[in-house]
Amino acid sequence: MVMEAPPPAAKPSHLTRLNTYVAKSRVGKRFKLTERNSTFTTELRAGTATFLTMAYILAVNASILTDSGGTCSVSDCIPLCSDSSLSVNNCTGTVIQPDASCKFDPVNPGYTACLDRVRKDLIVATVASSLIGCLIMGAFANLPLALAPGMGTNAYFAYTVVGFHGSGNVSYQSALAAVFVEGLIFLLISAIGLRAQLAKLIPKPVRISSSAGIGLFLAFIGLQSNQGIGLIGYSSSTLVTLGACPASKRVSLAPVVTAANGTVSLLAGGTVSGDIFCTQGRMESPTFWLGIVGFVIIAYCLVKNIKGAMIYGIVFVTAVSWFRNTEVTAFPNTDAGNTAYEYFKKVVDVHTIQSTAGALSFKSFGKGYFWEALITFLYVDILDTTGTLYSMARFAGFMDQDGNFEGQYFAFMSDATSIVVGSLLGTSPVTTFIESSTGIREGGRTGLTALTAAGVLFLCVFLHAVIGFHSGLGGGPAADIGRRADDEVGGGDRVG
Repeated sequence: MVMEAPPPAAKPSHLTRLNTYVAKSRVGKRFKLTERNSTFTTELRAGTATFLTMAYILAVNASILTDSGGTCSVSDCIPLCSDSSLSVNNCTGTVIQPDASCKFDPVNPGYTACLDRVRKDLIVATVASSLIGCLIMGAFANLPLALAPGMGTNAYFAYTVVGFHGSGNVSYQSALAAVFVEGLIFLLISAIGLRAQLAKLIPKPVRISSSAGIGLFLAFIGLQSNQGIGLIGYSSSTLVTLGACPASKRVSLAPVVTAANGTVSLLAGGTVSGDIFCTQGRMESPTFWLGIVGFVIIAYCLVKNIKGAMIYGIVFVTAVSWFRNTEVTAFPNTDAGNTAYEYFKKVVDVHTIQSTAGALSFKSFGKGYFWEALITFLYVDILDTTGTLYSMARFAGFMDQDGNFEGQYFAFMSDATSIVVGSLLGTSPVTTFIESSTGIREGGRTGLTALTAAGVLFLCVFLHAVIGFHSGLGGGPAADIGRRADDEVGGGDRVG
């Protein structure tokens, strides 16, 4: 009887051969691809997924920090003619010299132009600080974790420490100095190993409540009109109420005093709010309903456990807002809108930081509110950043019985170093991003995931013109942090 020869073995695919080659190379051995049961293409996919879910931070962080006013001041405001249709040179009426009110609605054109420059600077600062953090995390810690300026701390930096358009007690420059000093302290305690010990000493209820509190604070910010969908507004009876009225129906509020002669003036220490009070037209804002559509898309994807859920709603809302001559356009038919649209059409543009880099000032070093901000930043970083690192390590299966994980030392050093670098560039504290769980779910287990995210971030340096007009209406940041707060309250064991 003649035995039939066995069929020839199937030829390995190109991807299989590539993965086998890389795994046996110095790169594969350096990043322990085989030991961690991963492949080169899996790491690339995981890194891309991680970037996509955290991409919103590049524009949103810049927008939030720009609300602080950045390096802009009254000196950037320009004189205006009492007749707005005439230039100062042709003014036949009164020339209005700028004062402190020029930073608030209606914002002076000179101040608006300065804010636009600062926002472009901060986009680059966000990209650069995130890129450096991912490089250190991937190359030295060999962990699949991405870093970027943290949501929550940036809102605290902009709205509580510096205040809207510089209306707080601490200037933007002094706040950066507080972040810089805090980063150095954080780097020191990480270098000597004290940070790991502190993390183990902090009671679990404190870690849970801190993360949940940050999440709820950011969710509250996301519901307001400055960097959110504008669902809530001011009420004299209950402080907050339903808003969502069109921009033309919103007004600013300010605490004032009336003198005996009838003169009305701003209360000492008081500030003018952003448009927080609806006069009429509640729940009629087109941008609000566009934001709700984006939120529903995100929520549906989360319920269905679709990978990259955040990005779909944000991409949809952002793409819709790019169309001109609509009620929700990011480029209205104004001088500022036309200028922004012309810049947007460049698509590819390399912007160099002009004002925020090295803007630190230690003039408030001896003030109590300076140290209040510094200690708060340090406290949040020790609890929140360290907690996120441990959560991600546990989720990826790196944690041992003693609560330690491989690459722990350089992981701690990476975010501490990024905080220092970020402050020098002009941004708020950098942290390990919870969105790293997306890449881990895609199979990322090595530093190649972080390096892939760093590579995509490098491309963003050249796509500055497009990234700069990413819409914040999708509700992605607020939805993500709110979900994170729920995870933490639920026990802190669920991630992503």
